[in-house]
Amino acid sequence: MSRNPSRIDPATSLWLLGACTALMLAYFTLPLRVLGPQRPVLSWLVFAGALVGLSALLLAKIMAVLEGRARRPVAWLAFLIFLAMTVFAASYYVLAGRPGDFEGLHTRLDALYFTVVTLATVGYGDITPAGQAPRLLVVLQIGYNFVFLAAAAGTMSRTIWAGAESRARRRP
Repeated sequence: MSRNPSRIDPATSLWLLGACTALMLAYFTLPLRVLGPQRPVLSWLVFAGALVGLSALLLAKIMAVLEGRARRPVAWLAFLIFLAMTVFAASYYVLAGRPGDFEGLHTRLDALYFTVVTLATVGYGDITPAGQAPRLLVVLQIGYNFVFLAAAAGTMSRTIWAGAESRARRRP
């Protein structure tokens, strides 16, 4: 069986499902509010560290795909995009602990929903950043979406398309 980077085998599918499930369990159970308004410097340092680390992982995986040396690129890129969404959702949830910073964001599900709405550029308007720190975080997420997540999604799409073309050429 030849190695096809665009194909996700059952073991990889299970890994991706398990990794995303574990990430969601952590997001919904970890005591995120130990950070926040009472520890603003630590909160921003943790967020910056997570974003820098995630950016490095995304760039490394994208480069590996472009150089043809990536293992399971579609699964890894999908997981890293999901991880980025979780990092932003956790950050929004932490910031919402300060009264008046967010209107309509009260729960972790609200924060995850707001992250997805922002990522998708839908902007329903039911949750709005009212304070300066949440607005800064939204600007950072939009910039991150444009640069890193768009590159990851484009690389993932290109890998899937190349695999489909390869399979189509092999058919009689």
